Amino acid sequence: MAKTYDKAYFDRWYRGRNRVSTRAEVRRKVVMAVSIAEYLLRRPIRNVLDVGCGEGAWLPHLRELRPRVAYLGLDPSDYVVARFGKTRNIRKASFGDLPSMRIDDSFDLIVCSDALHYVPDAEVAPGIREIARLLDGVAFLEVLTKEDEIVGDLDSLLRRPASWYRKTFSGAGLIPAGPFSWAAAELAPTLAELEYPSV
Repeated sequence: MAKTYDKAYFDRWYRGRNRVSTRAEVRRKVVMAVSIAEYLLRRPIRNVLDVGCGEGAWLPHLRELRPRVAYLGLDPSDYVVARFGKTRNIRKASFGDLPSMRIDDSFDLIVCSDALHYVPDAEVAPGIREIARLLDGVAFLEVLTKEDEIVGDLDSLLRRPASWYRKTFSGAGLIPAGPFSWAAAELAPTLAELEYPSV
């Protein structure tokens, strides 16, 4: 049975006592991702692509930090698009749809937070290659692995090893740049040797 990302799903996992993260935790992630992107770009970020954005929880924090930042969210949930599509610029698309969308823009920050571990194997590599194509700065790819202790929504969660993700990300040309953060290949010539960890 296909997983349903309806209002009840978001009420269960993102509000109330079962929520998987607090507003403060989301804020810390946003601040870190923006800081890493701006450090490597040497300027403020101008736009963000949020893949698997859910209700767009990153957007209020991004707007507080960078009021003029352009934001595009993508999510497969009919509920999310109907409820937040116009007000938060969220379009309907799954991670697997990303390569076929033919997005023309490039992005200073691309976010895929807490979503990749639910994406089927066959969709991950093409989607990551498309993220690498669209990326000018940093991709924040928060993913839980087989080696992690996972609490929260385990339904349809795929426990792949961290090495599988590292190989997939680096195979697309992404460069490790910090916690869950991967820099665009074009930034490589500007990086000092110890500005990024070895894979």
